[in-house]
Amino acid sequence: MTKKGPAIVLGIGVLIALLVSVVSYNMVRSKAHAQEQLQETVNVAIAATDMAWGTVLNKQMIKTAPYLRKSLPQGYHTSAASLENRVLVYPVKANEPIFESSLAPTEITTGGMAAVVKQDKRAMAVKVDKVVGVSGFVFPGNRVDVLVTLQEQGENRIPTTKTVLENILVLATGSEVEKTDKQEKPKAVDVITLEVSSEEGEKLALAATQGKIQLALRNAADAKGIATKGATIPTLLSSLRAGGAPDLETKARKQAPQRSDLQVSKEPRPTYSTYVIKGSTIHEQKSPEGGK
Repeated sequence: MTKKGPAIVLGIGVLIALLVSVVSYNMVRSKAHAQEQLQETVNVAIAATDMAWGTVLNKQMIKTAPYLRKSLPQGYHTSAASLENRVLVYPVKANEPIFESSLAPTEITTGGMAAVVKQDKRAMAVKVDKVVGVSGFVFPGNRVDVLVTLQEQGENRIPTTKTVLENILVLATGSEVEKTDKQEKPKAVDVITLEVSSEEGEKLALAATQGKIQLALRNAADAKGIATKGATIPTLLSSLRAGGAPDLETKARKQAPQRSDLQVSKEPRPTYSTYVIKGSTIHEQKSPEGGK
């Protein structure tokens, strides 16, 4: 029994060492596999050059580049063949992955403005000048309000200015459908294309034909609508008085003395005596000042 004791202890030690080795090997292997999965790459279709929305894709416009699989969102493409003849609905920069969210549905194969316009919306062009186009600082992707100035029907025919459309998307300025400059520089355009609904299109057409329109550029984060009463010449001229400055005519009228404020002098008017001599008789006649 004494001779077998060391052998048993040795056997238990070997068994424990073997178990520890197996567990350690499995842990290291699992970590290595996880690291391989984390660093696994996949070839992703990217844009070979800057492309505007409405562009019909072909193989020459697309290339592939390795991306970490774990870092990619859903909707990426792995080859140029899967993107051929697809239409962009959002602009894509060079070396940027082309995701499904940037593409029109597969049944749309015609590019241009028709592919960009959302369902239930319409693209409508408006003729503008430097003033109407906010001095050339309206670019595709901006949002604007549309104001119109026209004369009301009737005898008075008072000119009125009213905001008729709010938060309208600008699809294109002139023939441009993409803002290419990083810095905003004014650019003279004669036509601006807006995305409107059917009802908004009717309002815009009436405003453009019956009155004079003006665009107001909105803040990119401001989508709040504000109901206005419109501005007329009387309300425009009375805006200063609303702040507490009285009308000059009214002020002069208030300062002018009223008839009731006039007081008649109660002092007696001086009289003058006239003596008329007829022969030996003298007559005295009294009259007020001035002989009246």
